[in-house]
Amino acid sequence: MIAILLVAGYATRLYPLTINTPKPLLPVAGRPMLDYIVDEIDTLPEINKICLITNHRFAEHFEEWAKKRRQIRPDTPIIVLDDGTSDNETRLGAIGDIQFAIDRLGIDEDVVIVAGDNLFTYRMRDMYDFFKKTGKDTLIAVRVTDPDQLRKLAVATLDADGKVLKMVEKPSEPESDTAIYATYFYKKETLQKIREYLDEGNTPDAPGNFPAWLYGKTDVFAFRAEGTCIDIGTPENYRDVCERFESLWSSRKPLVSE
Repeated sequence: MIAILLVAGYATRLYPLTINTPKPLLPVAGRPMLDYIVDEIDTLPEINKICLITNHRFAEHFEEWAKKRRQIRPDTPIIVLDDGTSDNETRLGAIGDIQFAIDRLGIDEDVVIVAGDNLFTYRMRDMYDFFKKTGKDTLIAVRVTDPDQLRKLAVATLDADGKVLKMVEKPSEPESDTAIYATYFYKKETLQKIREYLDEGNTPDAPGNFPAWLYGKTDVFAFRAEGTCIDIGTPENYRDVCERFESLWSSRKPLVSE
């Protein structure tokens, strides 16, 4: 299994913090945000490679981060892919970047795909176990009660077993309180459908648009997670997260092995 981290955004809403530093490398509680995500990926037993897809502007920043991370965990190779774009106008979009990685690396195995700019407190190992048990493409589902927040997210309706019955990216009128965040496990057979999705002319932006299309083609399930996901969108929001994150992180459900 390959882990694909989407880190090609420019986070313009966070200016001036992200003019010279990519959002995933902003420090939270003394560590880059990306460290917390990769810590969770390191709990997954089948990961044989971690691939970061970034833009040309910040590629060197992530190469430097990867160099330091390799010294800590040399057992899992980390690859940084530069998608060659340099601004919002030329960006490939999250789904376009996923296809870029598939083509560049010739990926033909299961993948876990994670947005590298969101902090979360759910355990990826729990989601992985659900994915292996069902044998189905798996999304992460988190309960969100604020309608205004739900309108900014992908929202799904699930049956009792977690099968996706309906999913809409950024609905004007959310039909449930089940938010789908950007953590996905996809079977290798599903990867060819990403090309199909793009070839139909669908938007390459917002990774939630792909599973919103996919559930109409094949069974897609969602794991109902304990925890939350935090999108750091403004400088004020960033300061608030820095103050609260240590307590949020320490309150996570422990792994059995911990």
